[in-house]
Amino acid sequence: MIDSTTHVRIARPSRDLAAAERFYVDGLGLTILWRTTERVAGEHDLLMVGPSGGSWHFELTRDPDHPLDPAPTVDDLFVLYLGEPVTEELTDRLLASGGTRVAAHNPYWDQHGVTVADPDGYRLVLCSRTWSS
Repeated sequence: MIDSTTHVRIARPSRDLAAAERFYVDGLGLTILWRTTERVAGEHDLLMVGPSGGSWHFELTRDPDHPLDPAPTVDDLFVLYLGEPVTEELTDRLLASGGTRVAAHNPYWDQHGVTVADPDGYRLVLCSRTWSS
């Protein structure tokens, strides 16, 4: 049964897992939950990050034998509802860790937060609002 405790994994390809790690771990502050980079033929290198003890995690993959070129669009968003203003310190840390501040395609996100493209071009939105269903 799907409910609020169901674990969610979001997966995306990455050109460079070390750059992705700097952005999501050093910049955003997520924890490395799993990593495999043994270069086993036929298997993907993986970096799984998320909040410790959380019900979701973010998986970045790279197939060393047949790498995919990430193809993000302006509406491929990873949105985090912080419930408080986005600090300049967090934004600066993301930029120093390989992110690029971008204008949101949907102006709603600029009104209520900050949008930063990760090293692969996917957009992270830090929203100052809370999520309410």
